[in-house]
Amino acid sequence: MIEILGKTKIDFIAWRRIAFGISTVLCFFGIVAMVQIGRGVANLGIDFAGGTSVQLKFQKPVDLGQVRGLLAANGLKDSEPQQFAGGDRIMVRLKRAEGTQAGMAQRVQEIFSKGLPDNPFTVEGTNEVGPAIGKDLQKAALWAITISMIGIIVYIAWRFEFKFGVAAAIATFHDVLAVLGLFHMLNREITLLIVTALLTLAGYSLTDTVVVFDRIRENLRGRRRESLADVINMSINEVLSRTIVTSLTVLLVLIALFVLGGEVLHDFSLSLIAGVCVGTYSSWFVASPIVYEWRKWERAKMKDPVKVKAKG
Repeated sequence: MIEILGKTKIDFIAWRRIAFGISTVLCFFGIVAMVQIGRGVANLGIDFAGGTSVQLKFQKPVDLGQVRGLLAANGLKDSEPQQFAGGDRIMVRLKRAEGTQAGMAQRVQEIFSKGLPDNPFTVEGTNEVGPAIGKDLQKAALWAITISMIGIIVYIAWRFEFKFGVAAAIATFHDVLAVLGLFHMLNREITLLIVTALLTLAGYSLTDTVVVFDRIRENLRGRRRESLADVINMSINEVLSRTIVTSLTVLLVLIALFVLGGEVLHDFSLSLIAGVCVGTYSSWFVASPIVYEWRKWERAKMKDPVKVKAKG
């Protein structure tokens, strides 16, 4: 493996309180985002809020600015047109309004038929999602994330210890909240594709954390006389180059996807880019320090249980 940093001696545990402060802020924004999503006042896509999407294929490439202008001029200024690679395919997404969505797909077709008479098109597909279905999809997405967190705790607890499982689950949930909070602050649309990205991020973050935990477990067995902080710092430093090389490799692919993948994949790739960065950070500064604090508390309890109980 390429050791781009060589041997490092970074004291990650010494930075844990600053890291906990940063993570608290990130989680706060994530919790605010979840509350706003639950209230239905966030920038929800038609998957969750309900609405209509129409995908059209034109005979010749069209200008996205002209498309937006036509929709706005016909009373659909809040619509979200997206252009695919090649420029001849357009998807128009219309969120659910107070009134009925009936006939919205037909209305979009009429707008382009009149506005672009020299550029005929065919309808490749339409999709309508009602508010009830949107609510069900919100619940399903929440259950998917919750079940994944429980699965992480069970898996890591079986492979390592229960405290490792809890630490990994907290770090993973921290990553999901951080990305969700970032998207809410940027007013990015929350869709099922973003939920897919969050679940993908959870798997990546867990893998990164397991690599660190594996080395911690090995060093705990062979270096029993050293302090827990030294063992954890040594373990993270030993896998630091490997983790950075892995993260950079993934980021190169995601950046290429963000730049070349078209507008449809922008938010998906952006969420994964942010998630890889936050996930790498959390395996160093969140998961491992939580294990350190937990074991430190257990040792203090064994030495002076009365004092620890009084503090609690």
